[in-house]
Amino acid sequence: MDKIDRRILKSRQAIQSTFLQMLVKVGFDEITVKKLTEKANIGRKTFYLHYIDKYDLLDKIVDDHIAQLREICDQKQDKGIIEGSILWFSYFEQHKSLFAALFKSKGASSFRKKLLSFTMGDINKKLNEDSNPIIDKPIFLKFLGSATMGVLESYVLEEVDSDIEAVATQVVQLYTKLLSLYE
Repeated sequence: MDKIDRRILKSRQAIQSTFLQMLVKVGFDEITVKKLTEKANIGRKTFYLHYIDKYDLLDKIVDDHIAQLREICDQKQDKGIIEGSILWFSYFEQHKSLFAALFKSKGASSFRKKLLSFTMGDINKKLNEDSNPIIDKPIFLKFLGSATMGVLESYVLEEVDSDIEAVATQVVQLYTKLLSLYE
């Protein structure tokens, strides 16, 4: 692997950390490249060397988080379903301010699509191939994925008054009941 120049890493880090601070403070919709570069103390030209626009920057950050979630999903296969789900939900707890800002944003729809797609893929791995032919698998996956995202969004936005273990346990119990109908 080629070693990336330290200046490139430093610029990307400045851009991303400033972007994340602004995202939490003012929200995605209020961020402009001009404001971002001024606050990060870099030139606009430097920004455009790394990213096409603020949506591209957001996509790169979301992709990094999805990659970290993939690692968690791989780790949780060795654990029980409740313990694994607590691990998964805990990731969102650790990055709560970021995800709250993304869920609140109208312009960050790519985040929702990527997270839903990832969630549906993870649920799909748990479904038995010779399951109930009456239930349409894509619809079932969309239903479970959307339900998970709804609970996750409510938790991150503090609309649910439960701790992470209670939320994860409840989601697993609901999955288990629904999955038993599917099989």
